[in-house]
Amino acid sequence: MDNALTIAALKALRRILRTSELANRQLAVATGLTPSQLLVLHEIGEREDVTPTELAAALQFGQATITNIVDRLEESGLVTRQRSAQDKRRVNLALTSAGARKIETAPDTLQTRFIERFAALPDWEQAMILAGLGRLADVLGTDHDAAPLLDSGAIDRSSAI
Repeated sequence: MDNALTIAALKALRRILRTSELANRQLAVATGLTPSQLLVLHEIGEREDVTPTELAAALQFGQATITNIVDRLEESGLVTRQRSAQDKRRVNLALTSAGARKIETAPDTLQTRFIERFAALPDWEQAMILAGLGRLADVLGTDHDAAPLLDSGAIDRSSAI
């Protein structure tokens, strides 16, 4: 492979990593939340009477990851856990008014920008990018599954800073 192509590829990767890091820092400064915490807050806010299990399935996160994130959000006063009136075994999650305010004041995330801009590309270009990213993951030796979240840190970390 041409050395110039290798250097260009490494620069592009660095730009992506740096953009992700900067976006995470901006989100942390503005809200005190990580991208995954904000994503969980959004999902709880969009659903009525959602359980942690339903949330994990919708976001494609592990159950333990959701539990850790919800624990932190609850400690921060952003969500509550409530037993269902119809089925006492069921625990529903709900936003508090502080949680709703966090969502309203949060800046657009890098993930939101990616989803919007990627969706606007033609299908052939989306497929080409996906193939390239999949191959890049193979080249880098990333053989583990990952949640569909544009964030380089641990999903259930306590904060982005």
